[in-house]
Amino acid sequence: MGPLMLDVSGYELTHEEIEMLDHPLVGGLILFSRNYHDQKQLTDLVQHIRDTSRNQILIATDHEGGRVQRFRQGFNQIPAMGSIAQQTNDSSENAGYLCEQFGWLMAAELLAFDIDISFAPVLDIHGVSEVIGDRSFHQQPKQIVQLASEFIKGMHRAGMRATGKHFPGHGNVLEDSHVAMPVDKRSKNDIFSLDMAIFKAIHQQGLLDAVMPAHVIYPDVDALPAGFSQIWVKQILRQQLNFDGVVFSDDLSMQGAVQMGGIVERAELAIAAGCDMVLVCNDPLGATQVIDGLPTDLGLSKNSVARLKRLRKQQGMDFASLLKTTEHQQASSVLQQFNLNAK
Repeated sequence: MGPLMLDVSGYELTHEEIEMLDHPLVGGLILFSRNYHDQKQLTDLVQHIRDTSRNQILIATDHEGGRVQRFRQGFNQIPAMGSIAQQTNDSSENAGYLCEQFGWLMAAELLAFDIDISFAPVLDIHGVSEVIGDRSFHQQPKQIVQLASEFIKGMHRAGMRATGKHFPGHGNVLEDSHVAMPVDKRSKNDIFSLDMAIFKAIHQQGLLDAVMPAHVIYPDVDALPAGFSQIWVKQILRQQLNFDGVVFSDDLSMQGAVQMGGIVERAELAIAAGCDMVLVCNDPLGATQVIDGLPTDLGLSKNSVARLKRLRKQQGMDFASLLKTTEHQQASSVLQQFNLNAK
């Protein structure tokens, strides 16, 4: 299994993408809105990806809810996580129930199309970051832990593993790492006691299967962004927190990663920092450069392979069968009522 997660350009695979998927370094693929026209097309695309890939590929997407949901028509529209506590007036019982239902619904619908994981949930604090904003469950760490834990339990009930992002926390920097290099100048103590405490608490419950580090520099800890930092990944995440799940890099084509050098160098640094799988998205030339620039025999360690295998689809059924289940009908009804109350 290879350490690269790439993307594709449209509704069908091109000849170049078919060749790419046959490369030994490619172990994952992420789908975006541009890859979805309708459910039949998505089914065919995923099957073609499975048939074409040399490795048993891990297929991912971003379905957090709210403004970050890649497939919409024909899928339930999951609300922004930040709206749940607001609408329930911070009733932890009601909000927790909704989060569990929505986590199950999101995961079950993706699994029905043979998609292994959604990069969710967001565990960042709703602070000054506009790119996070209502993607976050709450302003307070305690409430984030409670609500995100329920969301993950719903995902697990459906058979999907959870990826917490963006470790150790992106919510307290104003800049958007898609277009800038954010620097969080707070003290190590503040970061550890607030932002990172969320990841720690959820991990201690045995709920966190994977994490995605932030393209953010925390200079009181290390001069490198978290996803390129052996201090953050190997020392803090692996050793101090004793985390044995998957570590995904965030997209290496984002502006927050550019200062680390060329795209091949970024991939090398992220892998050296301890990332099990690195993402190169929205940059076909960069993807080709990484494939050509990394050693073809750059295999994953046995530990990395075992971690990634745990993320593969555990269960699920086709979408037509899913629609007939009591669980789907109940969760859809809960979502419909939530949306009516939000109007």
